[in-house]
Formats: sequence, C-alpha cells, structure tokens
Amino acid sequence: MIDEKKLEERLLVVETAKSWSPRVVSRLETLLRSGTDEALYRINPIQFAKEKSIAEAEAIDLFLHACVAGLFDMDWLLVCPMCSDVVESFRSLRKLHTHFHCHLCQSDYEAALDDYITVTFTVSPAVRSIRFHEPDALSAWDYVFHYKLTSGGVLPDGMPWSEAAKQLVRVLTRIEPGSTANLEVDAAEGALLGQDFESDAQFLFPVTSGAGITPPHISVILDRGKCVAATVNIAPGKVVFEVRNAGELPVVFGILQLPMATAQRPKLHFGPSLSGKRLLMTQTFRDVFRSEVISATEGISVLDITLVFTDLKGSTALYERIGDLNAYIQVQRHFQHLLDATVRHNGAVTKTIGDAVMAAFLTSADAVQAALDMREAVDQLNQDRLQRDFILKIGVHRGAAIAVTLNERLDYFGQTVNIAARVQNLADGDEICITEDVYGAPAVAEIIAPYPVAKSEAELKGVSKAMSVYHLARMES
Repeated sequence: MIDEKKLEERLLVVETAKSWSPRVVSRLETLLRSGTDEALYRINPIQFAKEKSIAEAEAIDLFLHACVAGLFDMDWLLVCPMCSDVVESFRSLRKLHTHFHCHLCQSDYEAALDDYITVTFTVSPAVRSIRFHEPDALSAWDYVFHYKLTSGGVLPDGMPWSEAAKQLVRVLTRIEPGSTANLEVDAAEGALLGQDFESDAQFLFPVTSGAGITPPHISVILDRGKCVAATVNIAPGKVVFEVRNAGELPVVFGILQLPMATAQRPKLHFGPSLSGKRLLMTQTFRDVFRSEVISATEGISVLDITLVFTDLKGSTALYERIGDLNAYIQVQRHFQHLLDATVRHNGAVTKTIGDAVMAAFLTSADAVQAALDMREAVDQLNQDRLQRDFILKIGVHRGAAIAVTLNERLDYFGQTVNIAARVQNLADGDEICITEDVYGAPAVAEIIAPYPVAKSEAELKGVSKAMSVYHLARMES
C-alpha cells in the first residue's frame, strides 16, 4: 500500500534538496512505486548506484536526503563476518555499540567503522508498507533468510552464504511459548545442527552409520536461550525431534544438515557496501544529520583513515591590515573552497579551528589530490588581490583513529590526529607535507609524480622516533 500524497510531497523535498544528475530522483521514485518488498528493505546504496548507473557519492546523498524527507529509515547494522547475520540493528548512530555476539556462530566480535558496521535504508512505513516492517509476523523462512541474514556475505565460489545455508536447512519453523513441535528430518552422514536463531540455544548431533538404532523421538527443551537435548546416537534415516519451547517468547528454530560435525566454514567475502566509516566521511551526512553523535564512552575505532590539516600562513597580519570583518569574510570564502575540494575527493570537513581545517578521507590518494586542489583553489583567491593574502600550509597523515563526539560534534581522536596536525606545522607556505604512510599508499606516487618532492626526517612531539616527511612544492613551470 502506497500513500500517494506523502510519496509525492516527500519526493518533491528530495528533488529540491540539491542539483541532481538527470533522472536520479525518478529512478528512486520507480523503486518506491514498483520495487518488491525485498528491494525496499535494507537497501545498499552502493549496489543501487551500480545497478542504476549513478555515481556512488550521489547515490549516498540521494538516500540521505530521502531519509531527511521521510521516505526511508536509516539502519546501522552489526554484521557477523562468518555468517553475514545481522546481529543487531540500530536506527541511530547514538545507539550503536561495538561489542557484539553472534548466536549463530557462537562468536564475539569488536566492530570498527570500517569493519562489520554497514548502513542501509528501508522504505518508511508512512510511505509504503512492506512485510518486513512487522518481523514478528514474518514466516520463519522470511525471518531467517531475509530479516536475519544479509546477501552480502559471499563464499569463495561466488555463491551468497545465505543461499548456501538454504540448501542445508531441513526444518525451519516458529514455535510459540509453551508449545511443542515434532520436527522430522531425513538425516544423512555428517551432523545435524539445531539452532534457535535468536539465542545461543543449539544442539549438534553427529550422524554415523555405526550409531545403532536411533530413538523414535529425541527430546529437546528450549528455555531462556539454553538448549537441553537428550543424549543419543543418531544413524542415517528418519529422525523426529520433539522440541518444546519452555520460554516466554516465540522461537524461530531450524535444523540444518552439515557435511560433518567439525566442518569449517569458508571465510566470506563481502561486496561493496556503505560502511560506517564512509558515511562519517560523507559531507552530506555531517551537514544534515548534525544531531547524530557517538554515545559509546570509548568511541568507535577506525582502522584506516587519512587526515588533512590546513592552516593559513600570516592570517594575523591580514586581520590587522583589512580589519576583522573583512578578513572574516575572506577567510570564510577560503573555507568554502577547501570544503568544495574535500567533497570532490570523497572526504568531509570534520571541523574548523580558527583559520585551520581538519578533513577526513577514505583513501590517501583522495586526501593528497584534495590537498593539491586546495592549494590551487587558494591561488585562485589570490589572483584578484593586490597581494597574496592567502598562503596555505597543509599536512597529511594516515593511520588508525577513534571516532568520538566532542562538543556535540563527530570528531576523531588519537595519535594519527596528533601527528597529522604536527606534520602540518612542518610545512612552509604553499607546501604540502605528507608522511611515509601516505607516500607509500596506493596511487599516491602517480599523483605526486609531477611535483618536486624533498624528503626530511622530523622529530615530532609525542612520537618516539623520527618520521620521514615528504615536502611537496609547486610544480616547476
């Protein structure tokens, strides 16, 4: 059921939010009107971009603005790397935590913004209702293979793990509190795994031809996340499990046929998706979701981030020469040019401090290219002036960091941040300083090849040993 009035009103909000490429919004409208329930549930904007021939950055912006307009709800998912199970889902970054336990794999994980955290979009029930809006009413099959498992985890042979798991299932059902289900399975050599898909309650019975006579019924009791099963030997053939739900909540319970009791599952590969890291480095997210904060006291780790720090050389003299108001206006123009260069290269401005900017990027190549563009943009600002009022100093460093909330704003903390700031202090006017970690990153060598580069060893406060720093001067004319 589609609410036509709300759909039209909210699409108009998206259409007027910014200047879109041709037919981008119409592709979104087509999805909302004719997409299946599955297509409108936990949408991967990176996959949407590929299917609709839209730039990834624009597709991400599209869904973010559609969220603001009320067309979609945004979900932060914690995804198990072993079985692609959505262990937990949060509507807000504020509620996200990083320690999680997968019941299916009986494993604990520590999530980082680049790993295990995925952001998806589901159509709002106010615009169009789909069956996944009411998970308790789903069939057991839909609940496990559409609501619980994602299709993102792929086996080495290219098959999604969720599809491979379907071939293992022999029985899958919902058992109400106080009820007993007789589940018949045709057991084969290997093992039978029984699993409550919302708790650690499970059993594992080897199935061997020399096991003797299998009892006609095998008793299993599920209660508050625990499983108590009779101790029996199982031979190939018909087996009936008498499963009683002694708990107070419904249980989705399945029995899977495994090739062997100790079978090791191959490592999954995950296709491109919108990671938490990429979303935090999207300027639109930072602009339109300003209220999003990280509540976790320890923050959330980012395993690989490249930071750019800039500062204006001689800005104090500019304020003295043309006055505070005029200087402030000119500095704001410079900020806008740096922001534009950052966004063009898949980054986001984290904050401004006085006349300085801190920006974060997905890759070092993007960061270096943005730094070069920033330097050129500031040159353009100087062209119409009597003297070079704007002289930029830039530092770039790559490493791990912690995403935190400082002063009600998403920020980054840690040694990588400290080093990036101190490397910027090493730069002379019009110079870009990059560390060894950036210099050796993929595609950076090709980007800086046309520029004169001088290497130095720098002693940085708080760093135990000297660091190699590369100074990028202007291209020789």
